[in-house]
Amino acid sequence: MTDLPHVADHEHADVTGGWLRPAVFGAMDGLVSNVALIAGVAAGASTAGADRTESVVLAGLAGLFAGALSMAAGEYTSVASQAEAAQREIAREREEIRTNPDQEVAELAARLEVMGVDDDLAAQVAAQIHEDPEIAVTVHARQELGVTDDDLASPTVAAVSSFLSFSVGAAVPLLPWLVGVPELWLAVALTLVALFGCGAVVARVTVRSWWYAGLRQAVLGGAAAAATYGLGAAVGVGLG
Repeated sequence: MTDLPHVADHEHADVTGGWLRPAVFGAMDGLVSNVALIAGVAAGASTAGADRTESVVLAGLAGLFAGALSMAAGEYTSVASQAEAAQREIAREREEIRTNPDQEVAELAARLEVMGVDDDLAAQVAAQIHEDPEIAVTVHARQELGVTDDDLASPTVAAVSSFLSFSVGAAVPLLPWLVGVPELWLAVALTLVALFGCGAVVARVTVRSWWYAGLRQAVLGGAAAAATYGLGAAVGVGLG
């Protein structure tokens, strides 16, 4: 008996789903935006003579909830709009296959030929695919649009992922004040560590090394906090 050829069994990371991008972006945005907000408020409150702890907690919580809701709404709208646009184009392709089947078969055969398939075989494969209109729609959508109905991200998943990840990220720089250790340096340090960790984790599904991705996120977050701290201090002097 002839052994069957070995078929590679491996899985790829999810790069098209509706949760990865909003979750990563939400966590990064929550960390950076809230540590910058907290740094600015802390600096402004100190120079203006206001109660720094109350100011930071109020601003931090407001930034957390407002940012999380804004991120969720934005992700839902953008992902829904993108999915609806793709569904419209897929519907147009379905109609073309229904009304102009011969032209669509020829178009698919031509695409197969470009990929190196022999002319006669390309024509046979295209004709066989078009025996089932829904399979034909899927193949044409994949070839021409790069997506199918099954690939479209869920707006709800994107919104929930964004809301939760932003909330977790935004809570990190606020944590010292919530546990009774109101030190800005500690908030910044925790945020930089979290940003480095997020960047390192994200590097697992990219071509970047873990240390480069982590350092990049930490540097960007630190720069944002420093810039907002300077602005807060300047405004606080004017208010004092």
